[in-house]
Amino acid sequence: MARQQSRYICQTCGAAHLRWEGQCRTCGAWNTLVETVVREADTKRRAGPSLASRAGAPQSLSGLREAEPVRIPTGIGEIDRVLGGGLVPGSAVLLGGEPGIGKSTLLLQAAAGLALGQRIGDAAGMGGVGGEVLYATGEESAGQVRLRAGRLGLLEGVAADRISVVAETDVGRIVELARETRPIALIVDSIQTVTIDELEGPAGSVGQVRECALRLMEMAKGDGIAVILVGHVTKDGTLAGPKTLEHLVDAVLNLEGDRTATLRLLRATKNRFGSTEEVGVFEMAERGMAEVVDPARAFLATTDEHAPGSVAGATLEGTRPLLVEVQALVAPGGYGSPRRTASGVDTSRLAVLVAVLGRRAGIGLGSHDVYANLAGGLELDDPGLDLPLCLALASSLRDKPVPRDLVAIGEVGLLGELRPVPGLERRLREAARLGFHTAIVPGSRRGDLPTVAGMEVIGVANLRAAIGQAVGANPGPAADDGEAT
Repeated sequence: MARQQSRYICQTCGAAHLRWEGQCRTCGAWNTLVETVVREADTKRRAGPSLASRAGAPQSLSGLREAEPVRIPTGIGEIDRVLGGGLVPGSAVLLGGEPGIGKSTLLLQAAAGLALGQRIGDAAGMGGVGGEVLYATGEESAGQVRLRAGRLGLLEGVAADRISVVAETDVGRIVELARETRPIALIVDSIQTVTIDELEGPAGSVGQVRECALRLMEMAKGDGIAVILVGHVTKDGTLAGPKTLEHLVDAVLNLEGDRTATLRLLRATKNRFGSTEEVGVFEMAERGMAEVVDPARAFLATTDEHAPGSVAGATLEGTRPLLVEVQALVAPGGYGSPRRTASGVDTSRLAVLVAVLGRRAGIGLGSHDVYANLAGGLELDDPGLDLPLCLALASSLRDKPVPRDLVAIGEVGLLGELRPVPGLERRLREAARLGFHTAIVPGSRRGDLPTVAGMEVIGVANLRAAIGQAVGANPGPAADDGEAT
């Protein structure tokens, strides 16, 4: 077998060093040496067949034949939607999220669904074709996992017998157990807690995380076992560890949401076997993560009171339209620079829209504090929410609510013009289903606005006209910084 040794490799120039040094002596870069396992190729492999004979003759693109990947249902429809239909055998999935957001809870429920081979909530044992699942935990003891399973009601039944739990941090031992038990899926919670013996660095270091992920990937591809890795996130919300970790895996999922709220969103930022535009919606309940039956209604206002500064908008997440409540508050500013605070929307985009409102629509907010929020803890960057955000700001400044049954959709340009957004008809149909009767959308030059039963679709050309339709009073002349007239 090839001997394995540890070397410190510079991530800038690739030079190898026997021990860690603060500065690379080859290129002079600081703090770029990462401990890496170096595998020395033996003589037999060097003298093996040529690359052309191993790879076979080149084939044309039209002549390639590849079977559709087999999908393993996770038992949770929202996860299957985001993954593109389920887990693919031999694939590796990285799940990230803030501490306490519900990653371990969701994966334990998914393990039960994989074991049963059916959706959570169906009758246990009724036609399930699941299999064994190995759950390796490095952060918790086996007893703590059992307590969580008890809260989720997973201690009895077929799923409890098919899920094996091991508290282990040695990746070599985890791979050995997986090859012995041959599960359909291996869950490692988390990748920052496992280590390999060949490296001296602590758990969670760049070298340990990268090499452990590589070992698990080799096992997944070679043995056809689906691997799910839990990853920590940094204080700015990005996945901790080297970027090579995200390059190695086949799919990267992020569990988002406000920990003080109940709703959670599951997104895919990378997916080799499906789309990255789908989103899964969950609600944190007493018995774990519950799928939201009607996600389009989940982020709308639940109270009868309709105060100024609240406007409904329609966004499109993959193939799923969602209705969201866009909230804004405008207050007189004190001393110093006025505040621009946003939750769920980009702060830079909010500043741009405030400038457009003052210059092109006569809604001067330069001396006011501005606060914007998407209800439900959502974080979206859909340009179609520009118009409802502008209307909410105008409504809050004038202290005049917009009609409760009105929805606004459209992108706002720097000249104050309204631009169309994709999937407009689909958004309008979903809004009509939820009881909205009026929609303000960008006008079409051809005059072919979508026709939706039970809804009046009003096409406007610019932001000034949209504010006039929604708030009622025509805005005054454009102003850079002043009060609305």
